[in-house]
Amino acid sequence: MKLLKIIPVLLIAIFFNFQVAGQNTNDSILQENISSIEDQLIVSQEAGQTEEESDLAKNASLAYRNQDFKSSIKLYEEAISLGIKDNKISSQLFYNLGNAYFKDNQLGKAILNYERALLLDPGDGDIRHNLRFANNRKVDRIATSGDLFITNWFKSVRNLYSSNVWATLAIVFFVAMLIAVAVYLFVRILWARKVAFYAGIVLFIFMIIANVFSFSQKKERLRGDSAIVMVGAAAVNASPDVNSNQLFELHEGTKVKVRSSDGNWREIEIANGSVGWTSEDNIEII
Repeated sequence: MKLLKIIPVLLIAIFFNFQVAGQNTNDSILQENISSIEDQLIVSQEAGQTEEESDLAKNASLAYRNQDFKSSIKLYEEAISLGIKDNKISSQLFYNLGNAYFKDNQLGKAILNYERALLLDPGDGDIRHNLRFANNRKVDRIATSGDLFITNWFKSVRNLYSSNVWATLAIVFFVAMLIAVAVYLFVRILWARKVAFYAGIVLFIFMIIANVFSFSQKKERLRGDSAIVMVGAAAVNASPDVNSNQLFELHEGTKVKVRSSDGNWREIEIANGSVGWTSEDNIEII
């Protein structure tokens, strides 16, 4: 009877973890850490990286060392294109590309690629450091409208790890929970059964939380509604018409949320909640 009572819980847990296990791919190809926009490169190649991708990445790093940033940008972009084609998107390639753009004084492109890297690996401290560094160079200083404490807490915990890591943790908690269930069902020592019972409950809760964070992290990555201003100054109008009133102006590197579209116009929202329309040529989706 005890086994029959536990079976529904196990089936739910198995469903969650099969969903998570199939949703993620390996996002890592190359590592190159420049924590302070410095000329200090560390390159590593993983087994899944093709010879052509490896050569492009190494040549891009060499060009960066030689301060040939335009060549470095070109090579990193080629490596990223190959990675996308092979379904192996690397956060570190976007990160390195951001560094090259920053050195080439293309602030908007630098921030865009740091943001893309952060979507793939939200827990990477170097990416966050360099993104903050680049954001300090922006013209616009926009106060946020402010989220609820619980929302900020959820995001901060979720962003500690990538979707892949949360999925792995969910599987680990699931396996540990199965062990606890086995101990509870088959061990006759009373104290061991009590410990296994409560441990199983805690592990089940942790598994659900890890699954929620994993799904949320993946959803955030796939939303595609955030963008970066790519031009020196972008007019934001009251309506999708060049002759409409200009509400305000945004500058290179500012992050916006795309709410809707009308032809080649995009309705955007900035951090303080202000909304307006700008040309699609002024922004690029992260």
